[in-house]
Amino acid sequence: MSGILYFVPTPVGNLEDMTFRAVRILKEVDYILCEDTRTSGKLLKHYEIAKPLKSYHLHNEHSYTQKVISDLQNGQNIALITDAGTPGISDPGYLLAKAIADENLEMQCLPGSTAFVPALVISGLPNNEFYFAGFLPPKKGRQTKLKQLAAEKKTIILYESPHKINTCLEQIKEFFGDETKVSLSREISKKFEETKRGTIDELIAFSKTKTLKGEIVLVVNNV
Repeated sequence: MSGILYFVPTPVGNLEDMTFRAVRILKEVDYILCEDTRTSGKLLKHYEIAKPLKSYHLHNEHSYTQKVISDLQNGQNIALITDAGTPGISDPGYLLAKAIADENLEMQCLPGSTAFVPALVISGLPNNEFYFAGFLPPKKGRQTKLKQLAAEKKTIILYESPHKINTCLEQIKEFFGDETKVSLSREISKKFEETKRGTIDELIAFSKTKTLKGEIVLVVNNV
């Protein structure tokens, strides 16, 4: 029988966010694919999980995917984790999921941590319909993408890095308008978790008064 590939979410902050099932699966698989063996090694040590770790990241996923397929066909059970959150959500995972689906092999994705869900819930903005855009293109195509998002009459969710947040907020003002309401969440589930809500001008002023650290989730009211 062929094996199973498990997409296993890992905490975006607090280690207590790991589920019982996730720990069990990681203890049972033959090996674990991860973005960074050093980062994942700390998590596995915390939960006393002793399984081989193999690097699987944006720079080798194309070349390594076939090896994973072969191992699954040979009956091995494998888990994929990332540094934080759910694999495939703005992290490696899609190519592997597509390859497994094409080969009609079995895969399961465990429910668990992902940063944008708590950020959306606590934003206080409409959440019945939303568009998750992840990270914007760094340069080429960025303005085109922002125009596309501005045409979507839904709540928009973006990921942004701290060193680009000021530019991103200014662009939101340009493309979505001066009266746009935005919620900014950072350090989700960590000690210094923080959420700031307000108009785009208030968020711009806020971001300029302090040095923001950690990955940032922006929830933009475009309804």
